[in-house]
Amino acid sequence: MDSPDVVVLGSINMDLVTSTPRRPAPGETVLGSGFATVPGGKGANQAIAAARSGARVRFLGALGDDAFADELRTTLHEAGVDTALVRRVEGPSGVASIVVDGSGENSIIVVAGANGHVTELSEAELAAIAAADILLCQLEIPLDTVVTAARHAAAAGTVVVLNPSPVAPLPAGLWADVDVAIVNSLEYERYSAELTGVAHVVRTLGADGATYRGADGTQLSVAGRTVDAVDTTGAGDAFTGALAATWTSGPRTALTWANTAGALATTVLGASASIPDRARIAAALPTD
Repeated sequence: MDSPDVVVLGSINMDLVTSTPRRPAPGETVLGSGFATVPGGKGANQAIAAARSGARVRFLGALGDDAFADELRTTLHEAGVDTALVRRVEGPSGVASIVVDGSGENSIIVVAGANGHVTELSEAELAAIAAADILLCQLEIPLDTVVTAARHAAAAGTVVVLNPSPVAPLPAGLWADVDVAIVNSLEYERYSAELTGVAHVVRTLGADGATYRGADGTQLSVAGRTVDAVDTTGAGDAFTGALAATWTSGPRTALTWANTAGALATTVLGASASIPDRARIAAALPTD
């Protein structure tokens, strides 16, 4: 497979993960069975997933000046992600409070922290985007910055991959610059009208696999993988980063690779900690 240059513009968070047999109802207190701090954030998770799938990855984002910042940067660096352009700002880094129940399902609250300071792009960041094969974005940083990055990438001939999560109203100008949209079922329904104008649409279906629709009407699908899921946190990010890393090898290869990466990510607790590397994904690829 090809090894493209991927720039990821997005969030970096420390995930505060609580495990409990079941998630509490409103006003209810339940006893937890475990707690861990795990580096995460949709942008960072997807960057790590892309790097572990073999892409050359540069990350654009921001960290605070708190105790989490050094660990978050180190996690990216150790995964092979270039962090030279990651900013440091005053205040806390982003955090996500995550509750995981006995079936592996989760509930998440994200506090932006330093991610909210990514309000403009420097000349060095714009140059990195223009030089990349692929720009990968999500929606956990200010929207105007995502719009600017996508416009600059499109003008430079860089493929723009958007994972529009969390769901938010998006300007038509952003969709016009998107080459590949990666959405789950909720996002697919929310953005159904806008997606008709996107050349390549990938829809994740959780345990049921994923589908692809191309501009020429091509339709592809891959079945879900049977695994012993313990935590679905980060599975979508593992899928998205893996797909970006393999996109230049063609939609069918990318879809199969990403589907396998996403399934494997559910077998380990935590987000970035669960993302499989290239060898593990290759060994688990379907043989039929």
